[in-house]
Amino acid sequence: MSAPAIRLMLADVDGTLVTQDKLLTDRAIEAVHRMNDAGILFAVTSGRPPKGMSMLLEPLALTTPIAAFNGGMIVDDQMQTIEQRTVPAEVVGPMIELITSFGLDVWVYQGAEWLLQHDKGPHVDREAWTVKFPPKVVTSYEGVTDRVSKITGVSDDRAKIDQATAAAQAKFGQRVSAAQSQPYYLDVTNPDANKGDVVKFLASKYKLSNEEIATIGDMPNDILMFAHSGTSIAMGNAAPEVQRAARFVTSSNEEEGFANAVDQFVLRSSGKPT
Repeated sequence: MSAPAIRLMLADVDGTLVTQDKLLTDRAIEAVHRMNDAGILFAVTSGRPPKGMSMLLEPLALTTPIAAFNGGMIVDDQMQTIEQRTVPAEVVGPMIELITSFGLDVWVYQGAEWLLQHDKGPHVDREAWTVKFPPKVVTSYEGVTDRVSKITGVSDDRAKIDQATAAAQAKFGQRVSAAQSQPYYLDVTNPDANKGDVVKFLASKYKLSNEEIATIGDMPNDILMFAHSGTSIAMGNAAPEVQRAARFVTSSNEEEGFANAVDQFVLRSSGKPT
């Protein structure tokens, strides 16, 4: 008995759908349009805030829900909130203290605002360029406890990121989801705000089985969505443990890995022309 045809593809954004320069290539755009023509739905999920993915709407003709903050906020194609899952209020302060104790900068996403204390810190300018809106500088995070969609620890010291990730997981357990969305970002969200739950949400909305869903990504926080999809694809630029968790591996995001994966593993396996 053959496997069900793929009816939906869910893609990570940074390191997967876009290049290292955060650009959509013509081949990536064409690949999404060919899936649309073949009747295959396409959706995106990312650690980015909703506004940070709005630039994908027009070129990709997105109509599916957009899962921002790794699933912490799901919005429609008009950027209206469908669902929101926030970090437990009592965890916000202790989590900021823990992340800071490892020497990481802390960013807090509250409502529509991106809060930070050091606007000259690592990756701030790059992030502002990527998401297309500036941060709000605050003197402290005192009183910032409610409506927090994501807390991010930032550092170019990979060992510190790894240590902080392990400490957050050990101390707070199932009260949060703590995973790395980039080698220099530790993302902390609501425990139900993870990419595995994004797959569950889309499967329920479109009445799909896991076997009818393909997922593609490059970072450890993408592994949960791999586990809930019949066709999981790791990027060639993904770390070895991410590649081992996937069923297939494509080329890197600098080598049209997304478009190649669509051709090789999605359209071909669905019997659609590539």
